[in-house]
Amino acid sequence: MKHKKLGLIAFSALSLFLTACSFNKVFLQQTKMGASTKRLAFRTASDSVVVFFSGENHQPVFTRNGKDTIDMGFTIESVIFKSADGNMLNGWFLKPKNTTAAITLLHFHGNAGFLLSQYNAIAPLLNKGFQIFMFDYSGFGFSEGKATRKNVLTDALSALDYIKTRPEIKDTKLVIYGQSLGGHLAAVVVAKRQSQIDGLVIEGAFSSHKDIASYEIPFLGRILVKQGYSAVKSIQSFHKPLLVIHSTEDQVVPFYMGKKIFEKANSPKEFYEVKKCHICASTYYTEEISQKIKAMLAIIK
Repeated sequence: MKHKKLGLIAFSALSLFLTACSFNKVFLQQTKMGASTKRLAFRTASDSVVVFFSGENHQPVFTRNGKDTIDMGFTIESVIFKSADGNMLNGWFLKPKNTTAAITLLHFHGNAGFLLSQYNAIAPLLNKGFQIFMFDYSGFGFSEGKATRKNVLTDALSALDYIKTRPEIKDTKLVIYGQSLGGHLAAVVVAKRQSQIDGLVIEGAFSSHKDIASYEIPFLGRILVKQGYSAVKSIQSFHKPLLVIHSTEDQVVPFYMGKKIFEKANSPKEFYEVKKCHICASTYYTEEISQKIKAMLAIIK
């Protein structure tokens, strides 16, 4: 009986450990691209799109059925830069055509996919004159390394260091725009580096790792997941203009988490309540978000 009891305890402990490891992977559901990948096809509502990647920087070219080049309406410069942990990361610098941008957005994307699946969540703002730098965390897309919460934070700080070296942003305002996991991450980054940026936008972000874990698996999730860094804690150290966006119809990150981040934040701040799906605001509220970002930067003296 004693051995059976010890065996049950050991089994329970192992189950908890495996569940915790599995649950932590939910935060980082990356799509990894082999360095030799030269072609990727997918379907949209109206077209069959084939993307060709060329050169050491994996420069993308979008085509219809692998033939006619698609005019994206903006330019994409694919770059490789080094993270502080040594991993080489892939980024895209998106620039509107025929316009000199006054505002640069440093985009932190969500926890799934890679640049090719994430750029649409922020690209509509290019039509309003913003230029956008986005990148893949370690283990995502063509970026080297392993996807971990520690590496993601290091990568985000390194992306900020990299974009600050680009001459195109010298005379622009720099705003970090984080979505979902990237929104949570952005709050942590700006608390460490607020002197290097002009403002922050957080869209569809969870308030902390434990909060979202508890939402997914009540009670047990909060026990199994380590907190690490936290948006609600870090945002209290930020004192520059902040815009928090969250949808009341968000099926991934509950609306109250966006409110929780906002309530913990300092002024100047604004909460923008929207409808539609998770991190869809820039698609459905492009003009409104554009105006709000420009307005919040206007208060900087």
